[in-house]
Amino acid sequence: MTKKKSKVSLITAPKGMHDILPEDQLLWEKIRKTAKGVADFYNFLKIDTPILEKSDLFERSLGATSDVIEKQMFLLETKGGDRLALRPEGTAPIARAYIEHGLSHLGQPLKLYYEGPMFRYEQPQAGRLRQFHQVGFEILSNENDPVYDVQVMLACYRFLQDLKIKDLDVQINSIGCAKCRPGYKKKLQDYYRPKEKSLCADCRRRLKTNPLRLLDCKEESCIALKKESPNILDALCSDCKKHLKRVLEFLEEVQLPYTMNQFLVRGLDYYTKTVFEIFTNGFNFAIAAGGRYDYLLEILSGRQTHGVGGAVGLERLIEVIKTRSINLLGKPKPKIYLIHVGELAKGKALALVEMLREANVDVVESLGKESLRGQMKMADKIGSTHTLIFGQQEAFEQSVIIRDMRSGAQETVPIKKFVEVLKKKLR
Repeated sequence: MTKKKSKVSLITAPKGMHDILPEDQLLWEKIRKTAKGVADFYNFLKIDTPILEKSDLFERSLGATSDVIEKQMFLLETKGGDRLALRPEGTAPIARAYIEHGLSHLGQPLKLYYEGPMFRYEQPQAGRLRQFHQVGFEILSNENDPVYDVQVMLACYRFLQDLKIKDLDVQINSIGCAKCRPGYKKKLQDYYRPKEKSLCADCRRRLKTNPLRLLDCKEESCIALKKESPNILDALCSDCKKHLKRVLEFLEEVQLPYTMNQFLVRGLDYYTKTVFEIFTNGFNFAIAAGGRYDYLLEILSGRQTHGVGGAVGLERLIEVIKTRSINLLGKPKPKIYLIHVGELAKGKALALVEMLREANVDVVESLGKESLRGQMKMADKIGSTHTLIFGQQEAFEQSVIIRDMRSGAQETVPIKKFVEVLKKKLR
């Protein structure tokens, strides 16, 4: 009696996390290259922070009642007892690095940019994954100059523009400061308390701990209620009003289109004054967002340093690019396929590949395949414009056959001249 084979369970990527496959790598490379170009132009220096940080960093900076701290952080404990978190966002780690390494010595303002994965435990959906990537721009300074708010918005906006994203809508608001925000929070609580039973469960809890977050709720019942809520712009102190006015003036100077959104609050406690989100038509999620954080470094170090930052979500950006069929890669370079026949030709074909590399000509080969037919099929599959055929006879005669895959025409060329002849045909 034969034993029945046990079925091996398939291991897949964790929920909400994804592989970036070879077919998408050119697009990711283009996006990263564009980010670097924008950063270089606006004088942002690259910084990389660890994927794992001490959980205290986020618990102290993001706010104990924020969704990230309450339910979205990936936490782990090391064998040594350290409590660590996969970073849920990029700003707090940069603030930590700025303090730890005394980066103020690099001059003021210090402009930094980053690119990398972030992690939040939330229900995966369109534009929202548990592992996601961001490109972010941060400016740290001893001064809270409104011009820095606009420079960060410009960096995010130009980055999106350079990737051919059109119909951009910059939404902006001010959420005040430590002086005027407490009074506004009280007004919100006074407005919502009589309506508490109509709020969703999360908002009933937030009403006591973080009433600003009620303005950010996506539940229909809560959206309807917030329409008549007190306007935060009416509660701003004179400093915050002056700061906002100057930000808007700078935006108008550079003709960056914007709309005011009194309900825009963002989800992290370290934000003060300016907050912004950038949308594009046809999508219900922001592809870039950020704001000012005047108290973040003071919370972490006791010393006040002003900051402002913004980040672009790359998975969201790629969803827009693919949905709109935006071609960022241009016309693909002609693909050359090298076909070998026989063991002698295989060994010498390695040298031909190196000659093409030195001449900056891209070539594809399958030196592990022995079948001529199999190699020809592969050349067709990759859309090769020309093939190089190198067999036993060519190896003895020190020649190569160059075949035009469209016309079928071919010619035999000496090895010494084949690169030069091939380049002329490609032109």
